Parts: sequence; C-alpha cells; structure tokens
Amino acid sequence: MKKDKSYDPELMRLFDGYVHGELSRRQFLDRAAAFATAGIPATALLSALAPDYARAAQVDPGDPKIRADYKSYSSPKGGGVMRGYFVRPADSGHRQPGVVVIHENRGLNPYIEDVARRLAVAGFIAFAPDALTPLGGYPGNDDEGRALQQERDILEMTEDFVAAAAFLEQHPDCTGSVGAIGFCFGGAMAMRLAVRIPTLKAAVAFYGRHPARDEAARIRVPLMLHHAELDERVNASWPGFQKVLDANDIPYLEFDYAGVDHGFHNDTTPRYDEDAAKLAWQRSVEFLQEHLG
Repeated sequence: MKKDKSYDPELMRLFDGYVHGELSRRQFLDRAAAFATAGIPATALLSALAPDYARAAQVDPGDPKIRADYKSYSSPKGGGVMRGYFVRPADSGHRQPGVVVIHENRGLNPYIEDVARRLAVAGFIAFAPDALTPLGGYPGNDDEGRALQQERDILEMTEDFVAAAAFLEQHPDCTGSVGAIGFCFGGAMAMRLAVRIPTLKAAVAFYGRHPARDEAARIRVPLMLHHAELDERVNASWPGFQKVLDANDIPYLEFDYAGVDHGFHNDTTPRYDEDAAKLAWQRSVEFLQEHLG
C-alpha cells in the first residue's frame, strides 16, 4: 500500500497536531472544518487515516516459527506492575539477544505487536511493554489509547521502559545483549534509553523527537535514526542533535527518506510507504544483528 498524497498539506499539519496530542478531537474538527469546501470533510479525513489493523499481520500470532505471550514485570519507579508482549523464536535451542519494542503515543496496539513478531522471526527476543498498563492497558482503539497516554507522566513512563530493558537483559532466554527500537513517541523513548542505560547495545529510532543537547551528550550507544523528509516537526531539531553527536564522537547512522511523512513505517495507515518502510526495516534488523550479536 502506498500513502495517499491527495490531502491538503495544511490539513495534514492539523492532523499531525491531533495525532501528537496537541489538539483534541473537537479542536481538530473545528479547525479543519474550513477544508470541507475542498471536498474533504474533517470527519472523513479522520476516518480515512484511521488505522486498519487487518493489515497488521505480516507475521501471524500463531506462526509456528515464534512463541508469543504476555509477561508482567516490575517498574517500582514507574507504573508498578507492568505488562508487555513477549515474543521469541520457537525451538531455537539457545539464548537470543533481546530488543525492547516501544510503541507510538497510543499504547500497545496490533501494529506494534506485529513489529515484535517480525523481530522474533529475525532471531531476537522482542519485548513490547504497554505504557498504558496502569490505566487498564491499550483500550482497543488508538483514539482512546492516545487520550489515555496523555494522562501518564513522561518520567514515569521512562522508568517503565528502563525497567523493561532490565527485565529482558536478565531473562534466562536472553543472552543479556539488549537493544531498543521505537516509533514516534517510541523513537524518542529509544533515544531516552540510550541516554539512561549505558549497557544498551544499540537503539533504533523511527521519527522520534531528539533529546535535549545536555542529555544527548551522555549517549554512548550506537544509534540508527530514520527520518521522513516531510516530517518538519521532528526534523527541525535534527541539525542541533547531529552537532552534539558529532562533537562527542557518538556513533550513529542517519537516513532521510524522500517524499514520505511521519509514520511511514506503520502499514496500517495511509501514511505507510512500502518502499521506505521495507528499506528502513532491513537496515534496522541488520544494525541490531551487528550490535547485539
């Protein structure tokens, strides 16, 4: 599926504000009403861009090559008892490296669970925590999930993902070599883990907001950064972040994908770009294999 390029750019900027929690649903609909005369009612845009999770099944949950279930873990400085989706290769006979999979700003939805299964097929133990666990978990749709995630404190959520990395590192099926990969909010969080966890082996960030300069200077973890050419919101801070990485000799690979927008890897929405997503995924898996062993 290719992304739909027919929407007015200003309308898409409003949609970005809604997606990232800067506008409520009501505020988005009110401000986008002006575009209805162009034949694109705001409610129709929301419907058209809503995720179709029937597409989030590149790897079937019952695929015999993997074993998948849910595990609880402790996050005493964060949300308390947390829950995540734990997927590993089936019948490998040996331990595997681990990857913490970090969702977007709406909880552990089917797309992120499928990403975890893709990593398991590639030979990793994938653990995808649900930051919405203290609020009852992902509610079954992204609109409600987005609203719930706004209720959580970012510092507490950071502790939840730090604890998830420790849980995975210490798991008896894991080699102890752990990396992180994240998307949008998760991309930013993957870089936060690179700041917080000196033993992290690698971090992959898809269109995540970059850390502040003082935090960025503390990174010693190899980074892979995927940016979308049309993602003005995230890209604005990249030059400053790059200067800090270069000044501190922090190892990184950065890729800018032409003609695509924020969210291009998410194959459940019209923003998905198949060519860019497949290339970015191949690069990510190879990078994790190189650094996690």
